Amino acid sequence: MATFELYRRSTIGMCLTETLDEMVSNGILSPELAIQVLVQFDKSMTEALETQVKSKVTIRGHLHTYRFCDNVWTFILQDAVFKNEECQENVGRVKIVACDSKLLTQ
Repeated sequence: MATFELYRRSTIGMCLTETLDEMVSNGILSPELAIQVLVQFDKSMTEALETQVKSKVTIRGHLHTYRFCDNVWTFILQDAVFKNEECQENVGRVKIVACDSKLLTQ
């Protein structure tokens, strides 16, 4: 199963990377094992989002920038509103990165 490395730039991904870097620096983990942990993180995040997330969100906002490069869409919205069945959240600026899931099965 192929995966994207997008989730490494999330808050939890950055914390994991920092912790692994620290453990490698202190000689607790080998660099090879740290890379294996990151690869497993990528797989686990992809699987969890595919199988466990059932809620839907509507996003509205003013499109500031968009680009399509290497089968990856990037959208930057200003004054965005995220709305689901239970609540609504206003965000001043948000970056959305979207990849074609069909590429994961190749």
